[in-house]
Amino acid sequence: MTGGGAPGAAGILNCLSLESSFKVIVADANTNAVGKYLAKDFLTIPKADDPSFVDSILTVCRQRNIQAILPLVTKELIPLSQHVEKFARTGTKILVSSFASLEIANNKSRLYEFLQWRGIAVPEFRIVETTEQFERAVIELGYPVKQVCFKPSVSNGSRGFRIVTEKINELDLLFNYKPDSTYISFADALRILSSGSFPELLISEYLPGEEYSVDCLCNNGESVLVVPRLRKKMINGISVEGEFVNNQNIINYCRNIIKELKLHGNIGIQVKKSTAGEFLVLEINPRVQGTISAGLGAGINLPVLALKQALDIPITATELNVKWGVRFSRHWEEVFY
Repeated sequence: MTGGGAPGAAGILNCLSLESSFKVIVADANTNAVGKYLAKDFLTIPKADDPSFVDSILTVCRQRNIQAILPLVTKELIPLSQHVEKFARTGTKILVSSFASLEIANNKSRLYEFLQWRGIAVPEFRIVETTEQFERAVIELGYPVKQVCFKPSVSNGSRGFRIVTEKINELDLLFNYKPDSTYISFADALRILSSGSFPELLISEYLPGEEYSVDCLCNNGESVLVVPRLRKKMINGISVEGEFVNNQNIINYCRNIIKELKLHGNIGIQVKKSTAGEFLVLEINPRVQGTISAGLGAGINLPVLALKQALDIPITATELNVKWGVRFSRHWEEVFY
């Protein structure tokens, strides 16, 4: 398992520890990643953008007889997907979607274009590359009567995401919101975006309703398990309170996305309700999501199921049975070293 220092690493390790037949080796570029102190075996590996990344992982797989790689780091997905066959020759399977699928899923603008082309509903959107295009797109999407939002086409977590609105009081924002508030005025957005190199941005209608994070188990475009969980409370984009909800509209919508993109392994899909009451995609996390471990409370162990699928280990019907209605809260815990 790579990404041993990721926010969700501890929970995912807990999931893996429940399968006694697995021997887990944790890896991370950080020598003091939290996973080092939660696992019996730890390796330091290069970062994904290091030219030696793939060869280093391949060497470890050969030396340690690794049967499967479970990547937690988004930036690792593309380089690993490009060498799936090379790893397969050493007897190692990588739990990752194809390179073609990842190129779309990892780029929010390409994702919206692709799904729209395939007839799957997405929020109304524009793609911009200049401040002039940004200003025009915001107006076309209904601002200032409607709130709109923007985010870089390629980004991790909530980085770069902002809601453009004039409905906020700056004094209220200063004293009653935490510094990580996502609200920004149109004037401030233009000023900041004009101050340097302009990145490609996805501008879209703001979806004001309930938000769900959907944990999925996929097999080359086939949906094995689709589990929506309501995001009741978030801190820095990470769910800390939620509830598992059997919403068939969300499940069917995600099944269509999985089929069209031919996604594989553990996948996360974020959806939110529009003003028209329709759940629409925000983005896709084509990897294990950090809060996937909450599924244990609903009776499902998605990381273990993905590994069993990859290693051709039989999965029982009981393992796919979701206890709908279960709620959860998450909390911090320390390791000492």
